[in-house]
Amino acid sequence: MPLIDAGGKAPPFTLKDQLGRTHRLADYAGRPVILYFYPKDDTPGRTRETCVFRDELPRFETSHAVVLGVSGQNQASKAKFAAKYGVTFPLLADDDYQVAEVYGAWQKTLLYGRSFMGLSRTTYLIGPDGRVVKRWDKVKVNGHVDAVLQELEHLKFEV
Repeated sequence: MPLIDAGGKAPPFTLKDQLGRTHRLADYAGRPVILYFYPKDDTPGRTRETCVFRDELPRFETSHAVVLGVSGQNQASKAKFAAKYGVTFPLLADDDYQVAEVYGAWQKTLLYGRSFMGLSRTTYLIGPDGRVVKRWDKVKVNGHVDAVLQELEHLKFEV
């Protein structure tokens, strides 16, 4: 599946969060959306990234942006992960990786000489109009949330 480039329409999705609530991209029309894909709940790099998003949530809210984390584990895994780290924003369960595939985050990965399909750390900044503003691929945790915030603050969306 080709990656969605900046300027392209963000594909619609419907996923449940850690509390069993349904989230649709359309629910956030008129607001910037930070949609970040991470490989697995409660692993070191993913936990750090999620906790930085959690800690910086007030800065995202100042820009009226919503933060949504997505990975393949089920709702129970998301609930446990969110409770353990005090995550209050939605962590969405993409059990069958269909949304990750549509967004190009489901990719061939090489680890210790072994090739397999897996979820790659990918972040999208989606504008209030539903179009992709920016995409970050193969995200490194250190400095990533600051880069997303800088991009968001630089754009100064009208909401």
